Amino acid sequence: MKIGLIGMAAAAAFAAQAASAQTIAIGSTKGTAVGQMASILAKVVSSNADGMQLRPKNMGGTQKYIPVVNAGEVEFGIANIVQTSMAFRGTGLSQGKDYSNLRVAATLMAFRNGFLVRNDSKIRKIADLKGMRAPSGFNAAPLFASFFEGMLANGGLSMKDMQGVPAIGLSQSWDLLKQGKVDVVITAVGAAPTREMNTRIQSGTRFLNFDKDGPNAQKTLDMLQGVYYAGVKPSKNFSSIKGPTTTLGYDFMLFTSKTVSNEVVAKALKAIYDGEKEIKASSPLWTNYGSKGMAKDVKLAYHPGAEEFYKSVGIWKR
Repeated sequence: MKIGLIGMAAAAAFAAQAASAQTIAIGSTKGTAVGQMASILAKVVSSNADGMQLRPKNMGGTQKYIPVVNAGEVEFGIANIVQTSMAFRGTGLSQGKDYSNLRVAATLMAFRNGFLVRNDSKIRKIADLKGMRAPSGFNAAPLFASFFEGMLANGGLSMKDMQGVPAIGLSQSWDLLKQGKVDVVITAVGAAPTREMNTRIQSGTRFLNFDKDGPNAQKTLDMLQGVYYAGVKPSKNFSSIKGPTTTLGYDFMLFTSKTVSNEVVAKALKAIYDGEKEIKASSPLWTNYGSKGMAKDVKLAYHPGAEEFYKSVGIWKR
């Protein structure tokens, strides 16, 4: 009887603790690299921030959750620096929108992106893509229509030089490559969908090299603000990198709203900062991640709770 009472008391205490935990959300997109990032951050914060549970909230693209993060209805969101800058400045995809509540919470990692083709393809450089089939439209992920234009510019091309095959988003474009219906897609080095395409396609896949010194090199950087050229070497985690390859690098950002309390932001960031080892072990996507880079100066305003936390651990270098 006494054991039963003890068990009931323990269960009641656990239930009370769970009920008292603060549940917050992070905007995400299912089946993408952003989805992978949101999942591991949610796990790390929920496991290590006492009394806080972080849950991914999947939506139909980053542009769908930027407004709700700005409004404070979802506490955090993830986006690359290109799309984040557009939102902060009201340009590009966020032209005419007022997202003035947005604040940076953390710089997460340096991402490596590029054009992926079938390994048995005769396409050896970006200029060879002229006349080839490429996914187009991207109604659910319009940023990647901009990325296609900017990346093709490196080879002196635009989407007008391609045979467009309608794709709603990145996931559908990857399916089209696996089905042999397009000749090239955009994807991230080391991402799970990239590894899956390499496995599913009989000949494997290969990233194309960007010309970082050619006559069109600067045009790509001008069209995609915040990106830079980044070299990647072959490794066991990067099966589609067949030799030293120049890719497009850019940072991924964790952003929040100024309406979210300093305490919530700092508590979540401490868990992420302390969880570096677990985060890096979760996926090759995080190869370039380091907690000491979370406060990187990206010329966008940080949340005061983030600034306060970064000062406390000595990485705020303004």
